[in-house]
Amino acid sequence: MALSEEDMILEKNNLKEMEAWINREEKKVKENDEELKKRIDNLRKQSKGKYNEELETKEKLYKITHKSLEKYNEAKNQPYFGRIDFREYRREKEAFYIGKFGLMDMTTGDEKVIDWRSPIADLYYSGTHGEVFYRAPAGIISGELSLKRKFVIKDKKLINAFDEGINEIILRTAGGEENALMDEYLKINLEQSVSSKLKDVVATIQKEQNDIIRAEKNTALIVQGSAGSGKTTVALHRLAYLIYKYKEKLNGEDILVIAPNKLFLDYISEVLPDLGINNVKQRTFEEIACEILKIKAKVITKDKKLSDILEGNNNNLEYIVNSSKIKGTIDYKLLMDKYIKYMEIKDLNIEDIKIENNILFDKKEIKRLYAEDMVHLSLNKRKDEIKRYLGLKIDEKIKNILDKVDFSYEYMAARVKKTMEDGIDRRKKLIEIYDKRDNKKVELKQQSKKNFEDYFVKWKVIDTGKLYFDLFDNEEIFNQVINDKIPKELAEYIKSELNYNFKNGILDSDDLAAMLYLKFKIEGVCERFKYKHIVIDEAQDYSIFQIAAMNEMVLNNSLTIVGDIGQGIYYYKGIESWENLIEQVFKDKATYVQLTQSYRSTVEIIEFANKVLTKQKNKFKPAVPVLRHGKSPEIIKFNNNREFAERLDSIVKEVEAINKKSIAVIGRTYEECKKVKEYLKKYSEYKWDLIKETDKNLKLEKIIIPSYMTKGLEFDCSVIYNCNKENYKDNELDKKILYVSLTRALHLQYIFFNDEKSNII
Repeated sequence: MALSEEDMILEKNNLKEMEAWINREEKKVKENDEELKKRIDNLRKQSKGKYNEELETKEKLYKITHKSLEKYNEAKNQPYFGRIDFREYRREKEAFYIGKFGLMDMTTGDEKVIDWRSPIADLYYSGTHGEVFYRAPAGIISGELSLKRKFVIKDKKLINAFDEGINEIILRTAGGEENALMDEYLKINLEQSVSSKLKDVVATIQKEQNDIIRAEKNTALIVQGSAGSGKTTVALHRLAYLIYKYKEKLNGEDILVIAPNKLFLDYISEVLPDLGINNVKQRTFEEIACEILKIKAKVITKDKKLSDILEGNNNNLEYIVNSSKIKGTIDYKLLMDKYIKYMEIKDLNIEDIKIENNILFDKKEIKRLYAEDMVHLSLNKRKDEIKRYLGLKIDEKIKNILDKVDFSYEYMAARVKKTMEDGIDRRKKLIEIYDKRDNKKVELKQQSKKNFEDYFVKWKVIDTGKLYFDLFDNEEIFNQVINDKIPKELAEYIKSELNYNFKNGILDSDDLAAMLYLKFKIEGVCERFKYKHIVIDEAQDYSIFQIAAMNEMVLNNSLTIVGDIGQGIYYYKGIESWENLIEQVFKDKATYVQLTQSYRSTVEIIEFANKVLTKQKNKFKPAVPVLRHGKSPEIIKFNNNREFAERLDSIVKEVEAINKKSIAVIGRTYEECKKVKEYLKKYSEYKWDLIKETDKNLKLEKIIIPSYMTKGLEFDCSVIYNCNKENYKDNELDKKILYVSLTRALHLQYIFFNDEKSNII
């Protein structure tokens, strides 16, 4: 509900006071900042490159004050977005203003603005009128919540404010057809135009999203989110929350975000820096795998493979699909485990570590250490640890051998003394014996160390990069490990494809999971690639084996996995059910949450897309739209491409007339998009950009984009090109890629077709 005139005046005055306070604080910090900078420059000159404790202290202080300066600067335009009135048990009622960053008065110690991630801010997102509690580091804090107020602030001015009707956040009626949006504040934000980057939504986080953001860290959290449910945004805001909550133990460098393609990485690139979080590594699965494996081969990405499948250009399509399918299964992982066991057994075919006829270390002891005591470590780590452990004992072992040498030569010397009279010859002979003894001891000592080192060098030589190829190339290994676990013809296809790729410097992305897994189990995970939390976005498009391989890189199963089975266009290898993932990878120790509310599109667009979703085999509930009405999607028949271009131009004018910008023409495949580009170059009065798989930067003004590359993106208006029977057949893949395409638009949607309209719409 809107505020009374009196309350609006009070809030406007508060905003002015806040602005004045920020200006004063900023001025103070700026002065300190400048003084510190001068002092640091002087100290650098004085130290002349040498360590200086005062310089180090001042530099750390400068980083803190400079960060404060950035906060004040960013807070100027919109210092806060919400307010709660809360009375803690046995205390007075207090008003708390909530913003993107916490702002503290350094003089009084008062928090002028509460950080959205703080424990008490949870009441703003999830609290209800009356008795409430929140979890603070000190324990449970109980009290009464009497107000939740939301502000629309632009350029330092309070435009509007709303007091929330608690418990009536989304829908007024239950079960009725006409649902009403109670949160006018949310509606205002949803009606904004699309930007070229995903933005932070700290002001409009909903209760169901807030619960996910604040969920416990050390568990695999799996979020099934309908198209437009904000799952990507929620996952990234969760990172900001975790870093805030665990600030002493967790920072940006400890986190990895896995995204579907480089274009999407560009799209999400500004969210975390906007929230004050830096240095989070953001990669595609192919990029991080190649980085770990130190591979510079040309990678056949999942998008390239899907494009080939959609185009139907390859004669081996059945083998390509089945090869991808099998390489992504948990059974394929079990084959890699069997391969590792084979290498483990082979590793036990070892000898004693010897020097001449003397045993330094008995093979029985080495085998016991390898196969029993250190079995929890990776294969090479075991060898390193055995070497370290035995290395602590080697001097004692050498000493024992040298004692034997001493004894042997002392015996020889004693015989000389006994059989020869004292004189020059006897002395010469004894000197010769003692020289031989000393030389022998030096030689044995050096040779012992060399034999010890050589033993482990020889034992440890495993080229993990080539190891995977050897599995199919070496007949003995193949028969031991694969045997009849993969159908003979398919195994032959995989073998020939691997050999061809290896010789030509090509790598199929479907082989990366197995290669990574083998490397981890043999060499261990390098410290540089161990993370405290990993986010996997569009997770339904990864195989179970890929996620299992990524899980090796994180501590305590600390993952946020978000996706939508309904958008699983990589049907031949992706995840068909979250239950399988939870059971096979996390052994039933994972938290599953479903987001069904869709905040992206209008009711009309979502309802149209849901008709396609319900025709899929999955059993997920269709997305429930937040009540924001608009124009119904329009299905248009066209006879030729000139006609399509002319109608498209009129759509552009319609979009621009309502002050919107981004329009996407979505083709089924990249090849189709290239043709559309030519048609529009010839017949349209506007310039259209064709989006390619290799593109790293995204401009959303007027684009032509393949269906499978629209994942996670959104546009003011989407135009589906040629949704006819030939292009979109009645099969699971076409239902999924069409559903993805139909859930990208915020405001307007058009579906074009020629000849006969597809049966799936």
